[in-house]
Amino acid sequence: MNITNLTSSVQNIANSEFSSMTPDFAWLRRGVVEVFPQPLDANSESLEKRLLTTNQPLRIKLGIDPTGTDIHLGHSIPVRKLRSFQDAGHIAVLIIGDFTARIGDPTGKSEVRRQLTEADVAQNAQTYLDQVRPILDFDTPGRLEVRYNSEWLSGLNLEKILELLSTMTVGQMLAKEGFADRYKKENPIFIHEFLYPLMQGFDSVAVEADVELGGTDQKFNIAVGRDLQRHFGQKPQFGMLLPILIGTDGVQKMSKSLDNYIGLSEHPGQKYQKLQGVPDHLLSQYFELLTDLPLDKLPENPRDRQTLLASEVVKQYHGETAAQEAKEAARSGGKEGAVPEFSLSSGVQQFPTKLAYILNATGLCKSTGEGKRKIQEGGVRLDGDRITDVDTTFTDLCELQGKVLQVGKNKFVRLVP
Repeated sequence: MNITNLTSSVQNIANSEFSSMTPDFAWLRRGVVEVFPQPLDANSESLEKRLLTTNQPLRIKLGIDPTGTDIHLGHSIPVRKLRSFQDAGHIAVLIIGDFTARIGDPTGKSEVRRQLTEADVAQNAQTYLDQVRPILDFDTPGRLEVRYNSEWLSGLNLEKILELLSTMTVGQMLAKEGFADRYKKENPIFIHEFLYPLMQGFDSVAVEADVELGGTDQKFNIAVGRDLQRHFGQKPQFGMLLPILIGTDGVQKMSKSLDNYIGLSEHPGQKYQKLQGVPDHLLSQYFELLTDLPLDKLPENPRDRQTLLASEVVKQYHGETAAQEAKEAARSGGKEGAVPEFSLSSGVQQFPTKLAYILNATGLCKSTGEGKRKIQEGGVRLDGDRITDVDTTFTDLCELQGKVLQVGKNKFVRLVP
């Protein structure tokens, strides 16, 4: 199956750039938990061997389902590895799971996920691309393909779906983490959820992936992709598994629901402050996964490490100037970085009140009408969460206290009592 061949001109550019590069795999294993399959003997192929012997760039797949509006630093880890492959001359294939997001990955979920509408997914997808743009090379010809899996999944007929279903047994599906737990607890498992790993696997067939990147929780889905490629006569991809980042609490995985996350779209000062508070025992992991700095040349003092980490990460996403400003603000005692404050008790006359009014009162928008337009355009965030409902209303000051209200990329205020 040959669904997504590159045009010959773009492929020739990529091939010529790739052939001129000398192999250096120092970047390959950095921050990697596992590459599979491993060679069984000297005659078996390893990923390094495929990289050395190929005469053209490999196609490196990363799929992201736009099930929400925002990405945090934990999500950035496989995207950064994808950039490393780009820099080594290979082709990054970023798949926006606009079709699979309507089901939602059941991995690690104790119950069925809410199905999103097509409009929800389209809006989320655009925000994802905006947020990964500072990481990936969008400019060099032949280095990046952005694909939407609705291109091939929305057109599958019943015959093709039955063929996909015939490649796996119910027993194999129930061996998947999450499904097994739900089955034991007699929590419902719906048939459409079984289709998710098959559809993600079929993505690998559609784009002819040589390597698929994912978190350690994605091994089952990536292995399904290998099986389906073999079924359709393709050479099976390698799987590369990357760690799940521990959050700023130092205990649980980074998650918005646990409030231990650092969002890619957060204000530079807010991001800097959070990174300065990363626990000492996580600093080495954060440097390894979130920066390209040599790990053997880091400062010995933990406070110096925190400062370097904060500066380096903020610089990646906001530039040198913003990183320096955030550093100076923190050094001068600005606990919350460079985010100006707005007093709700003096600036908002009464509650309940609508968000559009607050946008006007804070000066982030010139009028309530402009506030509504900014909300409709998706340009308003509250503590990193995009808000798109113009009728969003807050009943009490406590709902907003301490949160950062943002319009566009450069207008911020912290809401205080």
